[in-house]
Amino acid sequence: METPNEHALKFLPSMKILNENETKEFLSGREASVSPLAVKLFSVDGVKSIMFGSDFITIEKHNNDLHWALLKPEIFSILTEYLTNGTPILNEGTTLSPDMEINEEDDEVVSMIKELIFTRIRPAIQDDGGDIEFVSFDEEDGKVMLKLKGACRSCDSSSVTLKNGIESMLQYYIEEVQSVEQFDEEEVDVSMEAPVVEAPLTLKPRARDEPPTL
Repeated sequence: METPNEHALKFLPSMKILNENETKEFLSGREASVSPLAVKLFSVDGVKSIMFGSDFITIEKHNNDLHWALLKPEIFSILTEYLTNGTPILNEGTTLSPDMEINEEDDEVVSMIKELIFTRIRPAIQDDGGDIEFVSFDEEDGKVMLKLKGACRSCDSSSVTLKNGIESMLQYYIEEVQSVEQFDEEEVDVSMEAPVVEAPLTLKPRARDEPPTL
């Protein structure tokens, strides 16, 4: 299916790819060595990046000169053959993208940011064939750093989504948030442990009429 990024398509296999809320992105053939399926997909001339979601695969092509009508048959053939033979999607022990669950070391503001991203923002991003990771929050200047992935990483509308959608929503509910910026490095090593949360967080909207939506 189409995504907001004209260079990326979201494929919907009739099976689970990863566990719920897990994603894995590959920006090069070298990174794909941990996934036999990704290696095969990168063998298709013109494939730029690949992202696995729990029930979808997003593939990005290089440029406008490469037409999906030529790429899709080979991609479909690889997906059909691979996903029906029972071979694991990822090699055992492969590190996945950090989830948005709350770490016991997170302070209250970071916990609220993660909660809002996980429950209200991330589902919309994944519907478009992308994903989002929390990177950091600077309490001195109120800046939130996020990493967009998949179809949303290089989409022409990513800056609009970041500012008009994500930034507005975070500012609406969390007064400490002053701005949201995209983390522009290809790789980020974010280590998060399973959360220990005794009670659910309650997001309190700031004094505005209606909450923003993505």
